[in-house]
Amino acid sequence: MKRTTVGGQAVLEGVMMRNGSKCAVAVRKPNKEIEVRPTEIHSIKEKYPFLKLPILRGIVSFVESLVVGMETLTFSASFIEEEVEDGDFIDRFLEKHMQGTGEKVIMGITIAISVVVAILGFMILPYALSEVIKKFTNSQTIALVAEGIIRIGLFLGYMVLISQMQDIQRVFMYHGAEHKTINCLEHGDDLTVENVAKHSRLHKRCGTSFLFLVVLISIFVFFFIRFDSVLLKAGCRLLLVPVIAGISYEFLQLAGKSNTKLADKLSRPGMCLQYLTTREPDADMIEVAIRSVEEVLDWKTYVEAVRKGEIED
Repeated sequence: MKRTTVGGQAVLEGVMMRNGSKCAVAVRKPNKEIEVRPTEIHSIKEKYPFLKLPILRGIVSFVESLVVGMETLTFSASFIEEEVEDGDFIDRFLEKHMQGTGEKVIMGITIAISVVVAILGFMILPYALSEVIKKFTNSQTIALVAEGIIRIGLFLGYMVLISQMQDIQRVFMYHGAEHKTINCLEHGDDLTVENVAKHSRLHKRCGTSFLFLVVLISIFVFFFIRFDSVLLKAGCRLLLVPVIAGISYEFLQLAGKSNTKLADKLSRPGMCLQYLTTREPDADMIEVAIRSVEEVLDWKTYVEAVRKGEIED
């Protein structure tokens, strides 16, 4: 199977695809037309080459992915016809007092809140609960194991919970369309709705797998952090979150480029979790994903090169 650098994200009634500096989001509007917005994204890593070093590049990519993801979600949400008076007031206030930067302010605040909630919920809360368990045992090892079990339980519980939400299920269908389209491309098949539908909705380089890796690697890393001070232990967990994200990124990239049995086995837990975060898409959703790819890659030339054996893994 031939790999590409194309990656994507499901948004509200659409799909975003990215290939290097090229990025495009395609959205199915209420009138059933497809709106496509292509953009150029220039990573800060191009300006500061040292950020391309292992681990650091993962941290930067994670932050930039959050920003791009919020921008594309904002774009897709703009087509949803909802009248919210409070939101209109806030938008007018920000535009009036922040000279056209209101949307960026909201986006920045949203990203910050999301990161804080995620860290508190999946990093600090399990630790706090393990400290309660520690009162019933003198073994720090048992407390650390309990912390890991609680962290996995909270993560899986969260995934199961959101997968039951009707609105989220449509996003997960577009998520499936994104994966199927990339898999079709990587197998060297023409990007037609019929061809894409035949491929798997699971993919090694998925963000779901990345999050699961963050949880697993954090368990391993935190197991070796053994301070008597509660503040030191909590502080180290906070400080190591970017490092854990960087390590997870490196593993995901390595597994995504490899076809070895070992890479497949190591990727299997994260891919199994994608059964929760993806759904089988319909033909209209696949069409949206294809349109998004067409803006960032000349797939016909790519597929022809794959068939001629000109592109190697």
